[in-house]
Formats: sequence, structure tokens, C-alpha cells
Amino acid sequence: MRKGSIRRKTKETSISVDLNLDGTGTSNIRTGIGFLDHMMEQISKHSLIDIDLEAKGDLHVDLHHTTEDSGIAFGEALKQALGEKKGIKRYASFTIPMDETLSRVSVDISNRPYLVWKVDIAVGKLGEMDTELFKEWYHAFAQSSGITLHVEKIYGDNSHHIIESCYKGLARALKDAVSIDTRIENIIPSTKGTI
Repeated sequence: MRKGSIRRKTKETSISVDLNLDGTGTSNIRTGIGFLDHMMEQISKHSLIDIDLEAKGDLHVDLHHTTEDSGIAFGEALKQALGEKKGIKRYASFTIPMDETLSRVSVDISNRPYLVWKVDIAVGKLGEMDTELFKEWYHAFAQSSGITLHVEKIYGDNSHHIIESCYKGLARALKDAVSIDTRIENIIPSTKGTI
């Protein structure tokens, strides 16, 4: 079983993450931010990655630190669970429709972290969450996991649908990219011999 376990503690947040890449999509997410919990539950459900994440942060200040640090800790746990990355498919891209919205998420588990974010959102908040924080979460996740990540809204109007389709797209792309190709299960998928 490919598992990751991270404990991250700063003066601003205390976060624990346990995940299983070869799970069934069960989750227990407790960040104190309802919309972020809902999005991370989407990742677990649609990637089949089991995620247990608890974050306690300085929400009395704002939601920034807890959002960003949750992305960091989740990314670190994912990277740990992948180990040497032998046999993974590495690349995946998924286009997700959600009512009037269509979004695409593409990943390369490359150990070269990069985020391309082409998602415009018309409103300033979803629930209690500032919409600018979604880019912060994705950036933190990409950096700490070592994943090249492209996220784009192709079209759409409803802000909730836009963000949710992005998280579902990430989930499905991760599901494919971390899966094992049995033809190369003991081989690192790179001509360099390392990722």
C-alpha cells in the first residue's frame, strides 16, 4: 500500500494528513473551512485516494494560512506516498463538465513543480472562502507535491461549478497519473532514470 503521513506545525497552523493512494475514496476532512472541506472530499471521492486531514489554524485572522498549509501538507503526503514513483503513469489530463461549466486539469508528476492557473471567478467569495485562495491552495499543492499542474476554465458562469469542476478534474487526473502501469511497474517513467 502506498501511504503518506505528514504532521506540519507552524505558529499559524497545525495540520495532520494521512493518505492511501490505493484506497476507495473515503475521507475525513476537517479544516474548519466548510467549502475547502467539500472540495477536498471531492478529491478523495473521485481519485479513490483515502484522505484523513485535520487542520487547526488561525481562522480568527483569515482563511489564508489554513488554506495554503492544507495544500502544502496534502502535497507532501502525496509525494511521500509516491516514493520513487516506479510504475506510475505519471501524466494525465481530464476535462470535467458540470452543468454549464467545462474545466480541464492536466498533471505531470515530474518533480518539477509548476502551476498554470487560468481560472477567472466572478465573485469574491464562495461560502466564507475568498475565491483568490483557490489559486493559493493549488500553488501550495503543486509546489509541495512536485507536480506540474495546469488548471483552466474552458467556459462557465457559476462560480461554485467552476471551482468544483476544477477540484474534480484534479481528482480524476491524479487517479490516472498515480495509477500503476503493469507493463512498467518496477521502472521509473523517465528517460533520466529518476523523477
